[in-house]
Amino acid sequence: MARVVVLGAGIAGHTASAYLRKKLSKKHEVVVVAPNAYYQWIPSNIWVGVGRMTIDQVRFKLAPLYKRWGIEHHQAKAVNIFPEGHNGSKPFVEVEYTSEERRGETTRLEYDYLVNATGPKLNFEATEGLGPGKNTVSVCSYDHATHAWENLKKVIRKMQQGIPQKIVIGTGHPMATCQGAAFEYILNVAFEIRKRKLEHMAQLTWITNEYELGDFGMGGAHIKKGGYITSTKVFAESFLRENNISWIKRAGVKKVEPGLIHYETLDGENHTLEFDFSMLIPSFAGAGIKAFDSTGADISSRLFVPNGLMKVDADYTQKPFEEWSIDDWPSTYRNPDYPNIFAPGIAFAPPHSISKPMTSKNGTPIFPTPPRTGMPSGVMGKITALNIINLIKKGEHELRHRASMGKMGAACIVSAGFGMTKGVAATMTVFPIVPDFDKYPDYGRSISYTMGEPGLAGHWLKWFMHYMFLHKAKGYPFWWLLPE
Repeated sequence: MARVVVLGAGIAGHTASAYLRKKLSKKHEVVVVAPNAYYQWIPSNIWVGVGRMTIDQVRFKLAPLYKRWGIEHHQAKAVNIFPEGHNGSKPFVEVEYTSEERRGETTRLEYDYLVNATGPKLNFEATEGLGPGKNTVSVCSYDHATHAWENLKKVIRKMQQGIPQKIVIGTGHPMATCQGAAFEYILNVAFEIRKRKLEHMAQLTWITNEYELGDFGMGGAHIKKGGYITSTKVFAESFLRENNISWIKRAGVKKVEPGLIHYETLDGENHTLEFDFSMLIPSFAGAGIKAFDSTGADISSRLFVPNGLMKVDADYTQKPFEEWSIDDWPSTYRNPDYPNIFAPGIAFAPPHSISKPMTSKNGTPIFPTPPRTGMPSGVMGKITALNIINLIKKGEHELRHRASMGKMGAACIVSAGFGMTKGVAATMTVFPIVPDFDKYPDYGRSISYTMGEPGLAGHWLKWFMHYMFLHKAKGYPFWWLLPE
């Protein structure tokens, strides 16, 4: 009998748990540890943040589903990992309960295989004054998005009363990622303002750490659109111009005060930007889990890089940008020191950025870190589960299931408004996610599989995908036939 403990119930963790339970016999145990009582479909949080969906349309309770599936569920957060055990015990993870009835209690969960799919810590603390409860809002979780909508409604009411409003949306740290989510949000905010005929009362500004717009943390892309090849820079700038949104690029937000954003640009200049409403994406870090050996000595540096993300089968050698390769990227998400530990999704430490690193004249790094959300996380979760299943059934062997971001494509739908007849979205695919200039010397990616088209059909597709992926996550009939 094998016992698999999965930390996290986001896209990567929930996907891994679903496949583990489906394909392993009941004599094997699957255990899920997640601090939240709910699964949430994060890509739709932007619609919660503009009042187009309620939180119950983007979430559902985990406990009833896991009970039906036969998964042991703990509403708790992982605190410490003992990959060698302690005092002769099996390897275990120490967790602290977050549920109301057991809050603060701790327990040990032994494992044969551990999947670290905790996702990111939303590191608001890395930027002074950033985040809910401080000076900006967020759409990174359903409760944050609900709070954002409450604040946005106040801004809309002021515009309706004839009071002009300054709205700033973008990245809230010099090395933040997830530009796509912020980009979607500003386009949806612009849509809601336009729908109410309040454009003349709103000043919208996009602020980003990207060198050029449309970088999205993957070095930008060239896409096939309407038979022509164009850059995502043109794609992104066109969307902003069409929505009367100005932009500030190459900017690293350093501090936020009430109504004031302080940022530095690559030329070393420091500026301030006024706002009445601001949604800025924070930087991401690891979940803060510590690791100890059998004697109790701290070995966190063997499992994690300094920001807390987990080391996997990647090449972490420090080398110049020009020498980086797709071969540096992991394909099995297995920890090299402890081969029974895996880290799919945002929990793994990328070997390097995809976008070219940039440093200001003052020495401040200002560039996006790699995105790993959505489709890539789901694929990583699935191949992690399939590899663990084979290890349980066949014993140690070369892992057959692989999913390198240098050989994986991704599809993304950027919402720019909501409604059956008025909605619009840009549908974009890239292949591969990490550019391969050896194989595709012109653009780093296959132009045949890297394309984009805006329109109403894209909105319908995003709407359909919202329900399709919730169908899959809820384990409804034939869920395994739907793509990750």
